[in-house]
Amino acid sequence: MTGTVHGVAARLLKTTPPSLAYEKALWANGANVVVGIDEVGRGAWAGPLAVGACVLPQDRRVNGVRDSKMLTERERERLFDRLADWCVAWSVGMVSHDECDAMGMSAAQKLAARRAIAGLGMTPDHVLIDGNWDFVETGNVTKLIKGDALCLSISTASVLAKVTRDRLMRAEDEHFPAYNFAENKGYPCPRHKMALHSWGPSSIHRRSWVFMDSLPWGIARTAPMQQNLFV
Repeated sequence: MTGTVHGVAARLLKTTPPSLAYEKALWANGANVVVGIDEVGRGAWAGPLAVGACVLPQDRRVNGVRDSKMLTERERERLFDRLADWCVAWSVGMVSHDECDAMGMSAAQKLAARRAIAGLGMTPDHVLIDGNWDFVETGNVTKLIKGDALCLSISTASVLAKVTRDRLMRAEDEHFPAYNFAENKGYPCPRHKMALHSWGPSSIHRRSWVFMDSLPWGIARTAPMQQNLFV
């Protein structure tokens, strides 16, 4: 029964479009530059962490936008250029695998957000972020649980960030074909795990992550040792 309920909820999220209600309320209160922000790649074993940021126009809409996780890769690719042209401004801030290892994921995500906001070329009046952790720290931030499914600017940012990062990981697949980055985008999966056990980590793997402990290669995990992504 629980699985059925979760399946129905997932279908509803996919078919119900995200709303502009949050943005409209802020615009009505004089916040003209409302920035939606979402993160992609935090759970990956390899590649960069990406944070998307976007400012939506107040007078035009684009159909078909959903949380990037609710769309297929083909659907996201088809939406990307339309969203990029539609936004008043958009940016994706990247933090490399080396920076993730050196800084830890919390600091890395904050840095990616700063880079994304700087790339907009606009000063936010208000920021909308997905989840319950303020990794932006600009002041005037609203945290929204399931914001990537409910809020249009966050959903848009998630698609822009996801496609940008996915394209980068597909390009990396040419250099590291054993890891199947074109399909898994650096995230955990059985084939990725098998490649790590067979070949060890590539030069774009995050070597401070727990997966390093189970490899038979005798390569020590680098500090900092990540336990809690929100500390």
